[in-house]
Amino acid sequence: MESTLIGLGVQTFKVALSLALPMLLAGLLAGLAISIFQATTQINEMTLSFVPKIILVVTVVIFSMPWMMNTMIEFTTNIFNMIPTFIF
Repeated sequence: MESTLIGLGVQTFKVALSLALPMLLAGLLAGLAISIFQATTQINEMTLSFVPKIILVVTVVIFSMPWMMNTMIEFTTNIFNMIPTFIF
């Protein structure tokens, strides 16, 4: 029983990380590219670093939404199917 719950917790963290990873990587890469651009041109405008990152992250969310929804539906279905195993 406890090992099943621990496994479910580990699986929850894996799903959460895999769902967040595309947006985090897009923001990281955009931030790195913008920082290099700002360092070479010596332009230190806050909106120059903020707006492109937001646009890129929203774009990644839009394009990865079908995959994210399928992953969440599959995970939720597995949890609902496991409910009878938790009842004594």
